[in-house]
Amino acid sequence: MMVRAYCNQRHAPPPEGAVADDNVNGLPAPHLRGQDDADQEEVSSLGHFAVPRRRRRRVTGAAASSPHAAHHRRRYKYNSIFSFGDSFADTGNNPAVFAWHSVFDHVMRPPYGTTFFGRPTGRNCDGRLILDFIAERLGIPYLPPYLGPPFASPSPANDSSGFQFHRGASFAVGAATALDAEFYHSRDIPGGGSKFPFNTSLSVQMDWFESLMNKKPSSLCRTARECRKVLGRSLLLVGEFGVNDYHFSFQRKSVPERLIKHGARTLVVPGVIPSGCSPPILAMSFPDAEYDSRTGCLKAHNELGRYHNAHLQRSIDKLRTRHPNARIIYADFFTPVMEMVESPHKFGFREDVLTVCCGGPGKNNFNGSVMCGDPKATTCSDPSASLYWDGVHFTEAANRYIADTWLSSINFSNARDYGGGAKGAEPSSVTATIGLDYGGG
Repeated sequence: MMVRAYCNQRHAPPPEGAVADDNVNGLPAPHLRGQDDADQEEVSSLGHFAVPRRRRRRVTGAAASSPHAAHHRRRYKYNSIFSFGDSFADTGNNPAVFAWHSVFDHVMRPPYGTTFFGRPTGRNCDGRLILDFIAERLGIPYLPPYLGPPFASPSPANDSSGFQFHRGASFAVGAATALDAEFYHSRDIPGGGSKFPFNTSLSVQMDWFESLMNKKPSSLCRTARECRKVLGRSLLLVGEFGVNDYHFSFQRKSVPERLIKHGARTLVVPGVIPSGCSPPILAMSFPDAEYDSRTGCLKAHNELGRYHNAHLQRSIDKLRTRHPNARIIYADFFTPVMEMVESPHKFGFREDVLTVCCGGPGKNNFNGSVMCGDPKATTCSDPSASLYWDGVHFTEAANRYIADTWLSSINFSNARDYGGGAKGAEPSSVTATIGLDYGGG
């Protein structure tokens, strides 16, 4: 089987100001799955708060073979992370946006956040997101939401110095799209007088980012050259966004190109998940649909995801050709989710892996009329044994594994571009551990 590594094939120069090192931001070698110091209680920053990290669940089987151990330890120091996207990367912007539109945000009530933070934080998860794990491994504090959590005073977005964001920020918003909201509302999508989607599209998030970079005075940077240095030492994650959105947005001057223009040197662009396995999709009625006999997932929906991801990768290839000095890395979202769906026991998950941990009565414990946290909703006793948290969103346990595969792709890209890879490690020999996409699920 031909295997393709979706990282920049060209040897880009190091980011301006970046330093290769065996340690990341002064931290020891990153924590490995199954080797987390469970007896230690660490403290992490979350906005204005300090929260204790809870003991991590030991993982066995396939998930215990850390991708970090498969190649090298030589990595680059990223001083900050800036992230764009939807609920998969939203660290707390959605409560502010929902409040603007007088819409109740159910993620600001228990049991959201209880697995790790002990309280709701605006994340669509029982604990940490993929983005949080990436920040941990790179020695960067959890990213504050650009709009500020509703309990922050003043909102970081209104702070003239921008100091809150000197280590990065999340511009992602739950339910965000790449296309502007007007595209959908002018076509009555989704219909029924819905206020969704809100005007928090990728272009709006990019406007917020450019506003932050251009704000003067700002502790982020004082000159255009200094701003380029800041972004040259930053990791930028663009997405995940919807199937129809990505292809359309890459037709024109894309957001990655706008970021590169500002000095970004390392961009991570995730693909889409296998939506045919998502409980909200499975709860819909498709009389003539064909289901995978092994997984119970909808075949056509997953084929659409594969098709989208293939086109996204071709678009990334074109961007790499136009910008050989930037590293544009494809992050495979599809394959690690399918691995967990197909072999749940290897990750310590329940056999009925498509069942939602927190949801209402219905197929796979999902009910669109009974949201997680509602009086009629139920929550599983052990979220770490579930893949899906509240529907389309994943549990912290699943996010940890996905984050590891993405970090492996990032580290593998750094090794190819700057040297330091494991001797004799051919791409075909590390396909299971460096987050490659096989052209299918």
